[in-house]
Amino acid sequence: MVRPSAQREREIGLEVFYTDTPGTGGKLKACPEDFVVEEVSKYPPEKTDGRYCVARVTATNWETNRLVRHMAKALGISRNGIGFAGTKDKRAVTTQLMSFEAPVERVMALRIPQVRVEGGYMARRGMALGDLVGNTFKIFVRGTELRGSELRSSLEGTQEALRELGGFPNFFGVQRFGAVRPVTHLVGRAIVKGDMERAVLLYIGNPSEDEEGPSREAREALERDRDYSAALRTFPRTLTFERMVIGYLERNPEDYAGAIRVLPPNLQMMFVHAYQSYLFNVILSERMRRGIPLNVPIVGDVVLPADRDGNPDHDKPVPVTTANLDLVEEQVRERRAFVSATLFGYGSELAEGEMGEIERRAIEREGLSPRDFLVPQVPHCSSKGSRRELVCEYRDLRLEVGEDGYVATFFLGKGCYATVLLRELMKADVCAY
Repeated sequence: MVRPSAQREREIGLEVFYTDTPGTGGKLKACPEDFVVEEVSKYPPEKTDGRYCVARVTATNWETNRLVRHMAKALGISRNGIGFAGTKDKRAVTTQLMSFEAPVERVMALRIPQVRVEGGYMARRGMALGDLVGNTFKIFVRGTELRGSELRSSLEGTQEALRELGGFPNFFGVQRFGAVRPVTHLVGRAIVKGDMERAVLLYIGNPSEDEEGPSREAREALERDRDYSAALRTFPRTLTFERMVIGYLERNPEDYAGAIRVLPPNLQMMFVHAYQSYLFNVILSERMRRGIPLNVPIVGDVVLPADRDGNPDHDKPVPVTTANLDLVEEQVRERRAFVSATLFGYGSELAEGEMGEIERRAIEREGLSPRDFLVPQVPHCSSKGSRRELVCEYRDLRLEVGEDGYVATFFLGKGCYATVLLRELMKADVCAY
């Protein structure tokens, strides 16, 4: 029997916990150094006369898109001239490979506060989203409600339940939707419904009680007055991308699609991807509520074979039938295949059987059809869709208990959220992550 979650998590589809052990409580990211992420990268081959400089970038308390914008300006190149394999948490110390359409000497000469660039070399190709194996994490959980033997017992019980599963439910974490203002999926929903005005106002307005005073007040005034010139004076400089949208609307007051297009392409894509992530979370929650195993295929499921790195190959889905069920069960047991659910888009093929029913009901409740995910007004927001594994396998998990909490170190494959693993351990309020 799964354990229900609190209302704020249910709003982003995180409706249940897999484990029923007591949560440790606590909080992540009391300071950036409490959340350390190091990418396990795929290095492009070196080519001395190549077009791209590839370098390892360590950043403290930098949001990825804002860092890219800052680096591009310093190098005098387009934002699109900087590539990376995945966006990282802002309030963290992150290390990842990045590529730059610039000579290695200029890249290595970059001087940006709380950023270190090292190991630069020239390559024929740059980095692209997905060009990584995974990430290693070292995370401090501070201020736990449980201490001493109770804390150890909770951690051991949760770890044992997850060990039997072979991982943890592969939900999309809070960061996908916005930790302070979880609106990214709502913007995506408005985009696929064709309501660009609502999408823009959800992004730049729609204040949250959890937001800092100046930001909240600026959004409130914008919602009330629709005065874009005044908003540019009051919106904090740290809200870089909201200000880009507002600046565009000041010049083009009714062009809401254009206001979205002014954002970096990967941020445009993130809106619709977040909505797809919400739907995935809802579908996974329902499978768990029904008691259908996450790590055992049933007829009608779709599984993803493992690639050379042991990660799911999302381009080669295999339907589970009565004829191949025994073989697929063996492959899943041996971690050579993974049970999946839909990331619904214009090219999606849904499961059959009971899993297909779960997927279809979630999509019908939202009133969606595949063609909604073709967005000609904002092409970067179009999404073919894919499938995602239901269980994320972790490796080398170590939990060290201290006086004020504990430290968790582990490895995750690409696309998985460390905060979702910590969520099963902590069972805290959504703002704790």
